[in-house]
Amino acid sequence: MQHNKNHKKVRELLRLYEGGAVFTAFDTETTGLSAHNDRLLEIGAVQFSKDGILATYSQLINPCRAIPYEASQINNITHDMVQDCPTEQDILPDFQKFIGSSILVAHNANFDLKFINTALERHGHQILENQVEDTVKISRAIFPELQKYRLQFLAQHFSINPGNAHRATDDARVCMEVLLRCFQHLS
Repeated sequence: MQHNKNHKKVRELLRLYEGGAVFTAFDTETTGLSAHNDRLLEIGAVQFSKDGILATYSQLINPCRAIPYEASQINNITHDMVQDCPTEQDILPDFQKFIGSSILVAHNANFDLKFINTALERHGHQILENQVEDTVKISRAIFPELQKYRLQFLAQHFSINPGNAHRATDDARVCMEVLLRCFQHLS
């Protein structure tokens, strides 16, 4: 039953896409896993429609605290890279302006959305109210036989160039391409 519901939802997304809707695939890199205790390090986004990529957004963020070794090992973002970058408070209004009213797409969307919305609240901004779709759920609905749905696995499965894995803009682009492969499969 859940599979049919998700499949129907993906068909609705495909209709929006074919009708010219604007989507924004986005990803975050963070200092850890807790949206309340950790901070954003990077936001990357790719805005697209059926006409192709419309714009990209890439911003390293100074977390105003030490970056744990474990986080740097995953995303390869170091203190030296972010020390002169803007803070969350500085970049969040620009990111909100960039996404506008587009349909947001992320891989494991709840994680990224929670970090962005927690940061927005922390700095006195309105949380995002955009429609948000998750490519983990979408790819599970369209390709139930895969059994693995990590972004890097899907990139390899679909022969998508991963670029710099665990860097926000490249992961956002891969997320977009995964969504488009799901759409192609339905067409």
